[in-house]
Amino acid sequence: MPPALRWGHHARPHRHLLHWLSTYELSTPGALSGIAGSIRLDLDNEPQPDVALLIDPARGGKAKISGDDYIEGAPELVAEISASTASIDTHIKRRVYLRNGVSEYIVWRVYDEEIDWFFLDATDYKLLPFDPSERIYRSRTFPGLWLDVSAMLRGDLAAVLDTLSRGMASAEHAEFIKRLSK
Repeated sequence: MPPALRWGHHARPHRHLLHWLSTYELSTPGALSGIAGSIRLDLDNEPQPDVALLIDPARGGKAKISGDDYIEGAPELVAEISASTASIDTHIKRRVYLRNGVSEYIVWRVYDEEIDWFFLDATDYKLLPFDPSERIYRSRTFPGLWLDVSAMLRGDLAAVLDTLSRGMASAEHAEFIKRLSK
């Protein structure tokens, strides 16, 4: 049997992250999202992040889909719902993702009521900056992928998707789609 997952501390946040990333995928040809898929990173690590977003390998993505249907290599973005697994997600998995070159790493610390979005900066992860008054993260890897942290934390998916829609209406997102189409 799989481990027990709490409704408010895992299932709902997981669903909201997936809905947010799936909506981005629908408007971004060449972006692929999925849940809990095994990722073959190296000989010792095959994590299953709660959600992943990658650029289609045929359009220049870093990871590839193996002949037996696993992700091999580092996806561009992974996200973890971190409640009872906070220590693993913020330390062990973070080091594994860093060592293997995952470009962006999101950790939703449910008990702390906070979402951290890290980006790979040469040799370490740094917290993605945002204006504290608006609390909107803007992906560096996926232009137009914007996240209203406050709305996500309070479970206001309509507001999350409204912010995402504004991001996907940006010139940067349009340019990204053009790049992926080449």
